[in-house]
Amino acid sequence: MTTTPDEAVERAADELTRTVLASFDGAPERLRTLARGLVSHLHAFVRENDVTDEEWRYAIGFLTRTGHITSDVRQEFILLSDVLGVSSLVDVLGNARAAGATPSAVLGPFYVEGPPELPQGADISGGLDGEPVLADVTITDTAGVPVADAVVDVWQANKDGYYDVQLPDQEGPVLRGRLRTDAGGRLRFWTILPAPYPIPDDGPVGELLAAAGRHSMRAPHLHFMIAAPGRRTLVTQLFVEGGDYLDSDAVFGVKEPIIVPFSEQDDPAPDGRPGPWRRVEFTFRLA
Repeated sequence: MTTTPDEAVERAADELTRTVLASFDGAPERLRTLARGLVSHLHAFVRENDVTDEEWRYAIGFLTRTGHITSDVRQEFILLSDVLGVSSLVDVLGNARAAGATPSAVLGPFYVEGPPELPQGADISGGLDGEPVLADVTITDTAGVPVADAVVDVWQANKDGYYDVQLPDQEGPVLRGRLRTDAGGRLRFWTILPAPYPIPDDGPVGELLAAAGRHSMRAPHLHFMIAAPGRRTLVTQLFVEGGDYLDSDAVFGVKEPIIVPFSEQDDPAPDGRPGPWRRVEFTFRLA
């Protein structure tokens, strides 16, 4: 029986995939599982979409440019993972099974290791202009027992939608800090109301969004990373109730239980500052 060109191509492709999969037979179990799964899906994708050499080269160039633009203060690969929904999917698979715990959210590309240590009641805004916000949060376990001395990293964008690492004239960290809960698991700090902001769109990820006709905006939020001995570290966000883009967040990070009121206050604040100001209250529950 004569083999058609298409049949010859299918046989050659099948043999290639089998050979590549077999090359991982000697790998450690978890690496073998992940690598074989990745190869299977990638090969299937290429075959199902009949990817051309030109498209493959463009994809390689895209990833190369993603690497080149990545730096200590800009993680374009995390951004790519975010806009493809992979970050949120890993988050769902890894954290949604923690019954009773506060929902987690994506880390995002603007977390910086080693934020400045600050005392209870500190103002992380560093004097930047914006609507004052008093964050009054409590950390407990899933049974409601307060968690004392939990380490809480916080970071956010300013009123114009920029993080400190995006401000060329900003000297040192601002709108970020590391604080600790008191004996009752409570933490208070001052900040300013975060604004919606575009994820960086001047690189390969921005090109992808533009080509797809998608916007690059994130809903306004505060970031939290909460760690305590014997507890699962919680990376999450508090989204401003009524804020823009809650239903179309560019990185698919919004979850209903962490959309909270940033309520307007007209009376003098606890530290004596005059109104208006805002208050956000929330209890984080750690697994």
